[in-house]
Amino acid sequence: MPNFRLEKAAGGRVAGVDEVGRGPLAGPVVAAAVVFPAGVPRKLASLIDDSKRLTPDERLEAFLAIRASGRAEIGVGAASVAEIVRLNILHASLLAMRRAVARLPTVPDLALVDGDRPPRLPCPVKCVVGGDASSLSIAAASIVAKVLRDRAMQRLAPRFPGYGWETNVGYATPVHVAALMRMGPTRHHRPTFGTVSQLVLALEPADAVLAAAG
Repeated sequence: MPNFRLEKAAGGRVAGVDEVGRGPLAGPVVAAAVVFPAGVPRKLASLIDDSKRLTPDERLEAFLAIRASGRAEIGVGAASVAEIVRLNILHASLLAMRRAVARLPTVPDLALVDGDRPPRLPCPVKCVVGGDASSLSIAAASIVAKVLRDRAMQRLAPRFPGYGWETNVGYATPVHVAALMRMGPTRHHRPTFGTVSQLVLALEPADAVLAAAG
């Protein structure tokens, strides 16, 4: 389970930063930054874990508890499909992290960033590989980013029926891939990713323009 040791050792206002959505075939990449200025109460800490280890119900419970606790400062940022295409997914993810930190009420003294690539931030950065499994602040950020990105894709699902975004939230499940093969990509699909890229390359130029426009 994650703990608060890294934050305590650093002192000051420490933000945990994480992103969600590097792998899907559709939708934005979303990042969150979370600061617990006065630490994490035990009851709240017991709900927080790496978002990948939690069930959807557990993630939602933790997300609502983080927001309702009054103990967390939260910033959220995203990078669009167009930015993912223009920058590539790594740099779009770093951009989303920068936007998340910028939306915190105050610049933190340190940012603990999940992974091994530091975004350019207005504060010192420490990269923590596997940080969402070791730092409560990073794990909280992973939960916030995951819940909000999933909600965004689920809101899009009724407007683009058949792709299964209600449940797969843009990831390359068999249902999603089969729908892509049957109906082609929408404007929310990432044209440089996997099956989407293969379909776009297979289309005639005029058809590719129509597909990109949704």
